[in-house]
Amino acid sequence: MKILEGKNVIITGASRGIGKGIAQVFAKHGANVAFTYSSSEAPARELEKELSDMGVKAKAYKSNAANFEESEALIAQVLEDFEGRIDVLINNAGITKDNLLMRMGEDDFDQVIETNLKSVFNMTKAVQRTMLKQRKGSIINMSSVVGVKGNAGQTNYAASKAGMIGFTKSVALELGSRNIRCNAIAPGFIETEMTDKLDEKTVQGWRDAIPLKRGGSPEDVANACLFLASDLSDYVTGQVLNVDGGMLT
Repeated sequence: MKILEGKNVIITGASRGIGKGIAQVFAKHGANVAFTYSSSEAPARELEKELSDMGVKAKAYKSNAANFEESEALIAQVLEDFEGRIDVLINNAGITKDNLLMRMGEDDFDQVIETNLKSVFNMTKAVQRTMLKQRKGSIINMSSVVGVKGNAGQTNYAASKAGMIGFTKSVALELGSRNIRCNAIAPGFIETEMTDKLDEKTVQGWRDAIPLKRGGSPEDVANACLFLASDLSDYVTGQVLNVDGGMLT
């Protein structure tokens, strides 16, 4: 059963990692996928072809979600390319610039807030007019367990992800009467290309601290997104779903 059959989805920052996993799972379930990338074009075009080969419409766009004008232009172009409808927005774009507060530069704080949090404002504001006209839509914001509990050395990242949760709950209250839902996902330790750079001892330490005794995969997060994007979650809004193997239990 393809539970997203015919739905048009936008995913920011989807050329690798969690975003790529979401795009793959969504296409598998019948969604047409528009996704953004910010730097290397080759992986984005490879993913575009992979998704298209699944029998759905897929298109990659080079766009910076942290830029308000680019976000508005992106939504306008996606509407033109995808027959005037956007059913799901997934705000996934994000960066880290970790350091202890005493060593963190102002630019490192500002860049993380702009990329991780301002981008959510930009994209949500740009897409809401379309969803209001449709009187239906699902917005999913990729937060983090760090935004729920904090983490030493990540004050900038934690602030951006915690802000995303507050934004999510507020948008859910504002748009709920128009049948537009807004939820957040808080992934825990997800094993991607980024974690491949860590030494095995560090990775095993993370795994040992998780009740399920393993790191998560991009597909684990994608499956949670699949639920929140689909009509199976029609009565779910304003929530934060932890996908963390029990880390915050």
